[in-house]
Amino acid sequence: MKKKYLLLLLVQLFFSGYTFAQYPKMNKLLYGVAYYDEYMPYERLDKDVQMMKDCGINVVRIAESTWSTVEPQDGVFDFTHIDRVLNAMHKAGINVIIGTPTYAVPTWMVKKHPEILAITPSGQNQYGARQNMDITNTDYRFYANRVIRKIMEHIKDNPAIIGYQVDNETKSYGTSGPNVQALFVKYMQVKYKTLDNINKIFGLDYWSNRINNWDDFPSMTGTINASLASEFAKFQRQLVTDYLAWQAAIIREYKRPDQFITHNFDFDWRGYSFGIQPDVDHFAAAKALDIAGVDIYHPSQDKLTGTEISFGGDVARSMKGNKNYLVMETEAQGFPQWIPYPGQLRLQAFSHIASGANMVEYWPWHSIHNSAETYWKGLLSHDFEPNPVYNEAKTIGKDFGRLSPQLINLKKKSDVAILFSNEALSGFKAFGFGWGVRTGYNEVLRQLYDGLYRMNVSCDFVDPTSKNIEDYKLLIVPLLYVAPDSLLQRLNRFVKNGGHIIYTFKSGFSDQNVKVRTTHQPGIIDEACGIYYSQFTVPENVGLKSDDFDLKPEDKKINTWMELITPTSAKVLAYYDHPVWGKYAAITENSYGKGLATYIGCLTSSAVTDKILANAVKKVGLWGADQQLSFPVITKSGVNQKGKTVHYYFNYSDKETSFTYPYTDGKELLSGTGIASKSTLQLAPWDVKIVEVN
Repeated sequence: MKKKYLLLLLVQLFFSGYTFAQYPKMNKLLYGVAYYDEYMPYERLDKDVQMMKDCGINVVRIAESTWSTVEPQDGVFDFTHIDRVLNAMHKAGINVIIGTPTYAVPTWMVKKHPEILAITPSGQNQYGARQNMDITNTDYRFYANRVIRKIMEHIKDNPAIIGYQVDNETKSYGTSGPNVQALFVKYMQVKYKTLDNINKIFGLDYWSNRINNWDDFPSMTGTINASLASEFAKFQRQLVTDYLAWQAAIIREYKRPDQFITHNFDFDWRGYSFGIQPDVDHFAAAKALDIAGVDIYHPSQDKLTGTEISFGGDVARSMKGNKNYLVMETEAQGFPQWIPYPGQLRLQAFSHIASGANMVEYWPWHSIHNSAETYWKGLLSHDFEPNPVYNEAKTIGKDFGRLSPQLINLKKKSDVAILFSNEALSGFKAFGFGWGVRTGYNEVLRQLYDGLYRMNVSCDFVDPTSKNIEDYKLLIVPLLYVAPDSLLQRLNRFVKNGGHIIYTFKSGFSDQNVKVRTTHQPGIIDEACGIYYSQFTVPENVGLKSDDFDLKPEDKKINTWMELITPTSAKVLAYYDHPVWGKYAAITENSYGKGLATYIGCLTSSAVTDKILANAVKKVGLWGADQQLSFPVITKSGVNQKGKTVHYYFNYSDKETSFTYPYTDGKELLSGTGIASKSTLQLAPWDVKIVEVN
């Protein structure tokens, strides 16, 4: 049996193709919660169902945390909790999404097969936490395959089920034990053929790291070679891609044509959802799914800006080629510091829909009374009684229900995209900006994304595999530290053919194997950027001087990193203000062919970044009516399934504000009142208005 699953793993690693995914048709907004009957301290299923119906909840996700309940002993199955909830929800007309329970393993499995617990660079995991297993382990795969099939055989005909979530916030969890190292060696043999190739490509003569026999291939846990470490990180992301595809393929054997398969991807974490997930290739992993799903958690109260909602939504929408997506998890109350002010829950819910979500689902329905997430509160508090957040959710459910025809399947079109790269993220992480510097890839990316968000510029995400890069007018390219020649040449052509690119420092620096280019930097893109440099340093008391930007004293200071740039054909937008480095350019802009390439050679303040972004948006002709507004008034738009344009207006502040509505006459959907062109719209604190153009 183990040999069968090892062979399956190897086949998946090298020959996976995801051709079965089909985007589902959706005819109503889904408003939901995660529900765990097995956690309940007393019998209240009927009461919960009635409170859900009162709240407008029309979907629940269940079962993804239940392996030890579903299979209390090896081969002994109990579907009582699943059946109870499915039957109750079907009777109530509430849809159900079933999650596979594979992200938290039961005790009997670990006792029988302790090697299922992943070996990581910190040693072997201990039992207790979730996501502690090795997703490549053949015994784990056997049991996971069995429990998924047993559940599917039992529930596949239940009419309440509209879709399936495979696993939960999956990653490789750092698995790097001997079995994973052996798989990596096989991967390297297939990809690079010979050890001579590997030694040359990865520079392994350094410090006697040369490998002269496949049997001597060392563990990647201790490698000092950033190229090998990045290749191993790519391999670990591939494990995740193949694992999710493997589960999706099992589900697809049983599911009905009208049911979908999704997954709840999460993001890099800074106490909340923050940036590109370093451990998952979202675009690749999403190919096996019918619809993308994401978990988005964000600050609240005075720190609520909506940026994380927008960022997560834009990434999710881009995963499946600008298609609508599902918010599988977001907070209702969450951490104590996240209890929303009145109006914020509504603001958040419609913010998800404005970015293209077709579902908003809270984690969880009920607060849990013990274990790790006791004080991550659900829509209901520990007393299960109605509370201000639940009462506000009732207004959202009512509005979702009546406005679904106008708000479902919102289509969005962006002319600006951010090019992100998992390979660049991994490669840069190996070196970063130096010892002790916390700023990394995602901090740089978010500074640029946040600037676009604040000025109401719609944005998509693309990665090096995207076929549609050329469709955009403006590309933002942060920290493209790792890139093959072909990608950089493609970006040069993009500019030459009329596009505008904004690059940051450290772009073009190394090839796809994290080998630093031997040419002038920035390698290859120096042609389009019209610059070169060979030195860089850490700024000490260095500022910017510029005739192109009106800079306040506090905006001038740079930090963390600076490249000493010499222009060849580029116009200098800012020089360094320093007695020694003052002769070098800091920010440049170059005309190349029909387009423009802007290069930011240092880490600037957000105010400077915003000026660069605004300048570029204007030059590509995208500065319009929406840009007359800026944070805290955020606007988003799209075309609904009736072919009408819908404009959302959000006030992310505790101050009342007003503005002039710039578009043709329409109808404000929440109030049902007519809106005339050039009329004044009032937004109360934490308010939202939605205008459907006539």
